[in-house]
Formats: sequence, structure tokens, C-alpha cells
Amino acid sequence: MTSPTMHHKAAHPAAILTIILASYFMILLDNSVLFTALPSLQSELHLSTSELSWVQDAYTLVFGGLLLLGARAGDLLGRRRVFVFGLVVFSVASLLIGLAPAGWWAISGRALQGIGAAIVAPASLSLLTASFPEGRERTRAVTLYGATAGIGASLGLVIGGALAHWISWRAGFFVNVPIGAAMIILAPRFLPETGRSRGRFDVFGALTATLGVGTLVFGIINSADQSWNSPLTIAAASTGVVLLVIFVLIERQAAQPIMPLRLFASRRRTGAYVARFLYLGAMIGFFYFTTQLMQEVLGFDPLEAGLGFLPMTAVNFVVAMGAAPLVRRMPASMPLVLGILMTLAGMFWLSRAGVGSDYLTDVAAPMLLIGAGQGLAFAPLTSFGIVGAPASDAGAASGLVNTFHQVGTCLGLGIGVAAAAAVPSSGTAAAQLSAQVSAALSAGSVLLLLALLVAALLILPADLASRRTVPVRTSAEPASAH
Repeated sequence: MTSPTMHHKAAHPAAILTIILASYFMILLDNSVLFTALPSLQSELHLSTSELSWVQDAYTLVFGGLLLLGARAGDLLGRRRVFVFGLVVFSVASLLIGLAPAGWWAISGRALQGIGAAIVAPASLSLLTASFPEGRERTRAVTLYGATAGIGASLGLVIGGALAHWISWRAGFFVNVPIGAAMIILAPRFLPETGRSRGRFDVFGALTATLGVGTLVFGIINSADQSWNSPLTIAAASTGVVLLVIFVLIERQAAQPIMPLRLFASRRRTGAYVARFLYLGAMIGFFYFTTQLMQEVLGFDPLEAGLGFLPMTAVNFVVAMGAAPLVRRMPASMPLVLGILMTLAGMFWLSRAGVGSDYLTDVAAPMLLIGAGQGLAFAPLTSFGIVGAPASDAGAASGLVNTFHQVGTCLGLGIGVAAAAAVPSSGTAAAQLSAQVSAALSAGSVLLLLALLVAALLILPADLASRRTVPVRTSAEPASAH
């Protein structure tokens, strides 16, 4: 990297951090801005239950499937250039969704938005690590990035609910256009351009990964409409598994794979990817089904439902920002395990809510636990995902963090929808939906229990062992507690 770039980085750290976090926040916002608007969107565009889940999954599926290719594009073409292009795609797609006259248009627009997000997300984390040197500065930046992940998802619910109530569900997408335009103008002025590396795109790897996850999710969601025994469900799920096996075989042979299998040599990194996958699979079900519980069972309007998530949002923010001094002397794996455990307790408690439940004791109280758990878990999940990765694999490692994040939400929503569909129909519409929400959140609790086991068996022992052999403040140690 040339010295002007080094000077450039040193001169504008606040501007660099603001542009990266604002862009990442915008992407995460659109992961959740839709949730509180789901009932109004469904009625306006006349969508079935499975079509409604595809409005969310079309985005997360393309996002997750193309992330690794997006990370590779940043390495080969220059991360700032790729970052700006991704912002353009994302902003145009947001405008198209806001104008959607029918369900197929909204679903297609969400898929296009996923392409933009798949380019922006890995480039943002790579630019962050390229712009801030190892040590306290990078630790602070990565902690803020991890906190943004939790807070962006939470605030999206409040903002989405307010816009859906006062204006329209479409406003949640129109709001991206001016934010995106501002970032597109500012990024070339302040962000450092990274060097281009020579190489080629692993297109077959990207295609088999995306199609594999896509057909697997389609199979899971289709089971909600046609049961697990349906030939289409079995064919789609089987094809998905086969494609994913082919993907791994391609990655083993590829000269320049989008997912270097050597990144899984570290138990901490592997544990972080798998735990993130399971954790986010549970959280998507929490957001998707709790907003329906509040609106369709407890009678909240979209704004009240958005505000109903505030206990979680507020606690999440306070814990994410305030936990650093408290856990500074702990191994980073300790707050991670505690965070997942708190989220699990909150999720299981919330799964008991139903018709006649009291918002404060049955919804808000468990949300406090879920918010605190998120605040503790997100930053270590991010730092463990990139810990110790060689500089040449920085883009791939950050891509994998985001890939497991998005693919986890994608499969998690499919599992939640399938669990809800398995509930036999009985009683009033509110009682039926309440039982479906309970089933989906119980499925989420199982995913969190698995995430807890992964963190306790893989990340915690490896982290404690590394602290015995490596001084605490080295580049290999994710000092996410500073």
C-alpha cells in the first residue's frame, strides 16, 4: 500500500468508520425493516404465506449465496471500487421495491437488493481491517461493526413499523435511496482504495453454493405448503444437499477458491461460523414471528409493534456499548457463551406467550434477555470469525462471517415457517397463529441450544488454550473487550 493511502487513512478515521458503518447499517436495516410491515405488505400485494416468506428469503438467499463471490471481487478489482458499485445496485433495487405493483416484482427487487448487499457487506469489513491497524483502533472498529449488526437489525423494526403506520411499507425502501446516494458520493473521497490482486473468479463455486442453499431453502419452505412427503419437497432438499457437496469438492480442487477450506483449520473460526449460522437462524424466527404475534394476536398496529421491540433494542445497545470495560479481563469466549445462554432463556420464555398474554411480562421481559444476549454475543462472533486469518485471506474470512450470517437467517426462517405449518389447525385465527408462533420460537430455541454447544465445545476451549500460549494483546487474539 502506498504512503499516500496510509496518510489518507490516518487523516480521516472518523469519516472512514462513518461511511462503512452507515452502509452496513443500511443493509442490515433492510434485513429487518420489512418485519413490522409484513401484515400490511401481505394484504396490499395479496401474498400467500410462502410468498410472504420469499419476500424475506429472496434477499437473504442471494445475499448469502453471492457473498463469497462479492468478497473475491473486492480482492481482485479493488475494494473501494466494488463497494461503491454495490451501493449503486442496492440503492436502485430499493427504489424498484418501493414502486412494486405486485408480489413477483417485490420478490425480484429483493433478490437484486441481495446482489448489492453481497458486494457491500464483505467489502465493508475488508475496508475496515485495511483502514485500521492491528490493536486498539481495529478492536474498537470491529466492536462497533459487531454492535451495528445487532442494533441495525433491531432499529429496522422500529423504523419499519413507524413508516408502515404513518406512510406505507414502501417508505422503508425509499429511505435507502438518499442514504445510498450520500454514501456513493462520500466513499470515493474518504475511503482508501486497496490494491488489486491477480487471479480469477470461482464462478462454479459461487453458482453451486447459491443454487445449493436456494434449492434446500425452497424444499424446506415448500414443506409448509405441501408437507415433507411431497415429491417436490424431497427433490428440492436432496438437490440442495448434493449441490452443496459438489460445492465443497469444487473448493477443494479450485486454484483460487471463494471459500478457502484452510480457514476451517482454526477451531475458533469454525466454531464462530457455525455458532453464527445457528444464532442468526434463531434470531430471524424471533423477528419474523414476534411481529406477527404482537399485531395479529395482541392487536398492536405496525408502529406499536415496532416500538414493542424497543426493550430489546435499548438493552442491546447499552450492553454492546457498555460491556467492553466490564469484560476486558475475560477471554472473549466467556461473554459469547453467556450471551447465547441469555438469548436462549429469553427465546424459550417468549415461546410461551399467546392469546391473553400480558405484553410487559410475557413479551417485553424476555426481550430484555434476548437484547442483552445479542449485545454480548455479536462482537465476539465477528472477531472470532476473522481471528488469526492471514492477510491474503482477509476478504474470504470476512466474507464467510457474513455468509454464515445470511445463510443462517435464510435456513432459519425456512425452519421456522415449516415448524409453524406443522401445527394442526384449531380454534380462532388468533389462537391458531399463537400456536404457530410458539412452535417457530421453540424451533429457534433448539437452534440456540446447538449454538451454545458449539461455542462451549469449540470456541471456549480453543480460546482459553490460545491465551495460555499467546500474549493477550497479539494480533491473533480478538481483544473485542477493549
